[in-house]
Amino acid sequence: MNHTSDHGDQSESDAPKPDQRFLRQYRVVLRNDFKRMYENKTVVSDSELVVFAHPNGLDHPRVGLVVSKKVGNAPFRNRWKRLIRESFRLNRPDLPIGFDFLVHPRRGASPDLKRISRSLVSLSWRGVRRWKQNEKKKKGK
Repeated sequence: MNHTSDHGDQSESDAPKPDQRFLRQYRVVLRNDFKRMYENKTVVSDSELVVFAHPNGLDHPRVGLVVSKKVGNAPFRNRWKRLIRESFRLNRPDLPIGFDFLVHPRRGASPDLKRISRSLVSLSWRGVRRWKQNEKKKKGK
């Protein structure tokens, strides 16, 4: 018995999907990039994450991860990193273009993909607004 459709309809699984791979071009890996974000001090946070934001001059966002030993043991830190990367990968189209985001999980927060995703998107936009406000203040001096 054949269960394929002969109607010529395109199912949802056949529809083109945006590229959701987590390629190297979407990662902040260079020490100077991390240093630039820490020196810039454009920081926003909530109960889940702390996010540093800085423009990268590229046509896509990038993410860097910092998960310290204060967060927990190695398997717990690795789980945080996996979930933050997955959140970035799934939400990349909803993140501001042209910015780097350095993401720290909050000590005591529990790793949950839905909460991390919601937090990452919200904080990334807040970080961009804060960076723009800081630039206005610098130019006004």
